[in-house]
Amino acid sequence: MKGVSTVSTAMGLGLVVCLWAVGGCVAGGEAVQTGTSPRPFVRELEDPGDYHLLLTGKPETCGMRSGRVRLAPGKSIGRHDTKGNEEILVFLAGRGVAQIGEGTRLQVGVGQVAYIPPQTAHDIVNTGTEPLVYVFCVAPAGAAKTP
Repeated sequence: MKGVSTVSTAMGLGLVVCLWAVGGCVAGGEAVQTGTSPRPFVRELEDPGDYHLLLTGKPETCGMRSGRVRLAPGKSIGRHDTKGNEEILVFLAGRGVAQIGEGTRLQVGVGQVAYIPPQTAHDIVNTGTEPLVYVFCVAPAGAAKTP
């Protein structure tokens, strides 16, 4: 991915996400020619539902999946595991708690980003009085390079 651009509108959560890739995917830091390289696109985040899938993975991307989640006050997404993926959460509205692993509880909210490493169970809970809205991006964790 070469870049991400966001634009806000006067209508509130009128966020636009623009993603683009050049010449194929990257695996372990090396460019991989895929034959059917992902293409640039723009998608609106105006879906009124609680879960809005943004990126579905291959062949749309090189493996990244993404979506927008809206949790009502007192609700949680449900404990799940990243398996061989790493995940980033970008909080757009509200506040809550990220329960990560066995015992880590992090306060999260609008304007913050949370990282969840591979092989990590986690849950997001809305502890506020307003909807907790965030975008998640999940991608396969690459093999660590040694010098």
